[in-house]
Amino acid sequence: MHFRIEKQFGKFATKYLDVRMVLVMDIILSVLVSALVLFGATSVAPEHLMPRMRFWLVWMISSLCSTLVMFLAVKTYVIIIRHTSFKDIIKFAIALGGKAVMMLVSLIAFARVDSIVIVMLCLDLLLSLLFIMGVRLIMIFVYDIYKSRVRDLQKCRRVLVYGTSDKSESAITRFRNSSHYDLIGIITPNSSLKYAKFADKSVYYFKDEKDLDRLSLSLSVTAVLFTRKEDARLENERLIKYCYSLGLKVLYLPEMGEIGEDRGSGIREVKIEDLLGRDEIMVSMPEIKAGFAGKTVMVTGAAGSIGSELCRQLATFGIAKLILFDNAETPMHNLRLELEDTFPSLDFVPVIGDVRLRARLDYAFRRFKPDVVFHAAAYKHVPLMEENPCEAVLVNLVGTSYVADLCIQYGVDKMVMISTDKAVNPTNIMGCSKRLAEIYVQSLGLAIERGEHEGKTRFVTTRFGNVLGSNGSVIPRFREQIRKGGPVTVTHPDITRFFMTIPEACRLVMEAVILDTANRICVFDMGEPVKIDTLARRMIELSGLVVDKDIKIEYTGLRPGEKLYEEVLSNVENTEPTKHGRIRVAKVRIYEYSEVREYVDALDVLARKVEIPEMVKLMKKIVPEFISKNSRFSEYDPK
Repeated sequence: MHFRIEKQFGKFATKYLDVRMVLVMDIILSVLVSALVLFGATSVAPEHLMPRMRFWLVWMISSLCSTLVMFLAVKTYVIIIRHTSFKDIIKFAIALGGKAVMMLVSLIAFARVDSIVIVMLCLDLLLSLLFIMGVRLIMIFVYDIYKSRVRDLQKCRRVLVYGTSDKSESAITRFRNSSHYDLIGIITPNSSLKYAKFADKSVYYFKDEKDLDRLSLSLSVTAVLFTRKEDARLENERLIKYCYSLGLKVLYLPEMGEIGEDRGSGIREVKIEDLLGRDEIMVSMPEIKAGFAGKTVMVTGAAGSIGSELCRQLATFGIAKLILFDNAETPMHNLRLELEDTFPSLDFVPVIGDVRLRARLDYAFRRFKPDVVFHAAAYKHVPLMEENPCEAVLVNLVGTSYVADLCIQYGVDKMVMISTDKAVNPTNIMGCSKRLAEIYVQSLGLAIERGEHEGKTRFVTTRFGNVLGSNGSVIPRFREQIRKGGPVTVTHPDITRFFMTIPEACRLVMEAVILDTANRICVFDMGEPVKIDTLARRMIELSGLVVDKDIKIEYTGLRPGEKLYEEVLSNVENTEPTKHGRIRVAKVRIYEYSEVREYVDALDVLARKVEIPEMVKLMKKIVPEFISKNSRFSEYDPK
């Protein structure tokens, strides 16, 4: 209820009363005072005001007319009530003085005038001024009280906690003395808990929106708090929709130290990422920590969405040193500040460098001698790489080959390459460049395994789909479009994508590292695909807005190289199982390293010379399943 009041107050606080309303209010007050003065005077000295009826008519009609004329002339109605000043009081005194003079003239012309009438007019002027200013003072006083009350409500939300889990009990204990959140009770769809007590708080049952509306009004509720993401997903189409329909906030409380969350940040609003994800993925955290403890770890693309989350997770594993390698200065600076604040005991070194520059990479390997390398540096945006294919090859393929070669040269134990679902049956330059990188890394690892190439490095490639909330991805874009008032742009009404949260993807990467998957391509179970149109509509609703009324959706058409549907990564037909239920190994064509090495060198030369047609033709020769879609490179597809 207070949230609704707060919204109404927001409108009231930023808008002003209609000037016509102000004028009518002031006229009514002035004429009412005139009537009161007339009634009082005729009661005390009726003999002086005969004939009574004629005097009354002239008095009241002249009061109404003169008030209207003077208020319009002086323009008192344009004075903003809550900004009334001493100068405004003088304006009203002038207007009411003019009213008294006009009434006197009317009374002289049409009725009897004596000393008592002069007293009545003076009394009318003073009382009118007092009444009008008094009402304004009362309105300002009420406004200030209301404003203060709303500010208090904004500072301390009255919150119902969802469910009777241990996390709910922990939240109630944690925020018992909070000045910002008052956790007043539990809300549940479980009718058997109706009227029960939980952690000394009352349990309230809801079945539909009417029940929630009744509770919000009777308890002055401003928000509902979820302590588990699985509960929020369960109530995505019910309680959460009710909350937004009624103007209630939907909040989430991450666990202390939960991976991927701002540690210690406390309660925050539910995000679309919370609702799209799946149940928490179980990983072997003790085994993972043991595998990284005391090691020097290097992350390329460290300042990116995946790279930075890998760094956050690695920081909790007791590693000896963390090397951050990225060419983006400002994101690297921001990550450095974050790690310094969040992990003050972490020994880490930011290195500004580009994976296309072998000498700079060599310096980092030579200087810090990492034990494990996570290779997350890549160009990932499909339309941009379709327009700049040579850069996609130089970064995604040639850069990867540099990292892999240096891992062998400096005796790195394991290199983990971050790949993408777009490498499966690629339809664009970006996807093909990542598939080529996969081919190079796997063929090199297998050559070492067979004794055909010197080295001890084991290579693990991890494939997964779109990452929720990553830099430049669809969710931040939609969020920004909604913030600007729309429209929200979707390429096609039927386009679908697989999504995974950043922490979820990184947990699976860590798990893949400790599995027996050396020189294999690990693919992740991405769950069910999400329709992008549905995602856009849901985000608009979560913002408290109405689709096609407050925010419109526009369809812009598929972009060059873009698929309508992404490939399913973890089909039984094209993968083999591992010990982890969410990770499988892809069945892919095996290439000979010597052949792949020649291909990479040739593509490197063509990319640096910007000989695009020849480069794309060679890419399609190496990866015959690369069939361009909605792209200028379709002409190079085999006929």
